[in-house]
Order: sequence, then structure tokens, then C-alpha cells
Amino acid sequence: MKTIHDWVDQLICGDALQVLPEMPSEFVDAVVTDPPYFLDKLDNQWSLEQVEKRLPSQRVITHLPPGMKFDPNQGREFYRWFLKVAQELLRILKPGGFFFCFSSPRLYHRLAAAVEDAGFWIRDSFIWLYLQNQPKAMGLDHFIERLPVSEAVKQQLKAKLRGWKTPQVKSCYEPIVVAQKPYEGTLLENMLKHQVGLFNTEVRIGSNMYPANVLIVDSFGEMLDRYFLVPKPDVQEKGAYNTHPSVKPVALCEHLIRLSTLPQAIVLDPFIGSGTTAIAARSTGRHFIGVDINPEYIAIAQRRLSEWSPSLFQEDAP
Repeated sequence: MKTIHDWVDQLICGDALQVLPEMPSEFVDAVVTDPPYFLDKLDNQWSLEQVEKRLPSQRVITHLPPGMKFDPNQGREFYRWFLKVAQELLRILKPGGFFFCFSSPRLYHRLAAAVEDAGFWIRDSFIWLYLQNQPKAMGLDHFIERLPVSEAVKQQLKAKLRGWKTPQVKSCYEPIVVAQKPYEGTLLENMLKHQVGLFNTEVRIGSNMYPANVLIVDSFGEMLDRYFLVPKPDVQEKGAYNTHPSVKPVALCEHLIRLSTLPQAIVLDPFIGSGTTAIAARSTGRHFIGVDINPEYIAIAQRRLSEWSPSLFQEDAP
């Protein structure tokens, strides 16, 4: 039978719902993760073939509908799946431990409900604002071309509907569920017993400001930067070889880890992807456990960890 030491500082290739049940109970201090949302994207050319090529490396539950064809059932299936994940994370976390989970804006309600229904307390919702993103709305020319009408009518329709696209604006934020496993006794008693359950408000953002539930890593201007900016990530931190489609900034994950855990704490990411949470944990003097079903991503995470500058692995000041 595996002990806690067999799990700590390991990257594990496997399905989270098969790996998590093998872990001991109540030994992890925090969970920071970005789960798959099963909302596969098409570009403006409606290239389903390209989406299907990406499915093996980007999707975990293959029976969900592919592509951007809107299907409300995706949210329901996601809820049922993530409820099982959240139930395991509740068991693994120490009493009072925090669970930070990034989400797609349109699935946030399903994710938060699954986390709450698993037994967590929803303490807050953080918002990560960013500038760089590609619009996902799609035009209709592809479908107009398929209509059984004359070429002249097709051109008239294209002109009439120019600018009208699927109901998707440019997405410039991600919500982060902030949940907590119920604590034992009072918060103070839980902190003394389990070394977790409170936020360290000495961990500042912006120009030495009290931590807020809005976070940015891009510079938005003097006012926003002053109150919400966390250190901008290094341009090389992702790695030119990194094929993961959604790499989170290390500085952002470092902030969440510092806010909610003490040095030497154990941070779990059941969907580690290319390893950002593991790097953030190590660079702040914490331990990590990373799980991912994709062996390509695990290999990338291992390489990123091996290349990350040891000078960054500094514990927080006492």
C-alpha cells in the first residue's frame, strides 16, 4: 500500500478518477487545477476535421459532443463527471483545505454546483482578467454556400448577414471557484491542528495591496495594475515545445498557493497539463502532486520542471 511519501513530488500519468481513489485521505493542503471543459473549439472555417485531430490529446471524456455545436447536455455531463472528481478531492484534502478551480465562463455554474454538492463550501469567486485571446464567434458563409440557391442569392445573403456570427463575444476572463473543505472546530483551532484554513493577507498584489478577488498578469493601466497585478510571467516559461492549448501563468498559481498554504504544504493538481501548478508549488517551497491522463503532457511537465531555474525555488519568508 502506498504511503504519503510515494505520492509527494510526483507526476502521475493516469485518469484522475482512477488515480485519486488510491490516495490517502486528508493529507493534501490545497488543490489548484484547471480541468478539461469538453468545449472543443472550431475556427472561423468550421474545420471539424481539425477538431477531431485534436481530440485524443485534449479531451478526456470522448463521448461528449465535439466541436462548437452548442449542446446544453455538455454542461450536464460535465457536472456529473466533475461531481465525482470533487468528492474525491474533498476526501483527500485536509479539513479546512482550499480548492481553487479555473472554469470556462459558460460552465462556471455547473462546476460550482458540482463542487458545492460534493460537500465543499463556496467561499468566493476569483476573476482572472487578461487581454490576449482569440474571438471564437463564427460566421455563416460556410453554411450559406451549402444552400440550394443561386450564386447571386448566396452573395446577397452574405452581404446581408455580414458581421452576424454565433453568439460569442471575445472572452477576456476566467472565473476561479474558491472552495473550502469544512473545517474542524473554529478556524483558529483548525489552523493550529491542520496548518490550513486561513488566507495569508500578507501576500499582496499590485502595489503592495491587500489581496483581492480580481487578478491580472497583463498590464491594463495604472489603476488596475496598482490593485490587481501579480508578477508578469517570464516570456520563456511556457517552453517552445509546449503543445498544451491552455497554459496558466506560473505567477498566478504561485499567488493562489502562497495565499492559502504554508511552506512545505502539499498542493495537488489532478489535471496538471504541462505542469504549471507543480512549478508554482516548487518555486514557492511547497510540494506537489500532479496527475494527467495525457502522457505527452506529463512528459512536457517533467521537462519544464527539470528546466525551471533552481534559483526560483525559494520558500516564503517566515
